[in-house]
Amino acid sequence: MILDYEPGDKVTNPNNKGWGIGQVQSIINDKVTVNFENVGKKVINAKNIELKKID
Repeated sequence: MILDYEPGDKVTNPNNKGWGIGQVQSIINDKVTVNFENVGKKVINAKNIELKKID
């Protein structure tokens, strides 16, 4: 699996739009740490949830 984002990129979680826009903090294996504007820092398992990159 290839992730199409890197630290600093802005993303959203299509399954939880209420979280708002997040900024990728780090990527370690399949774990992506994202700081979302409405819910703070979340660790996302990229195997289970596909984040959508904002250009």
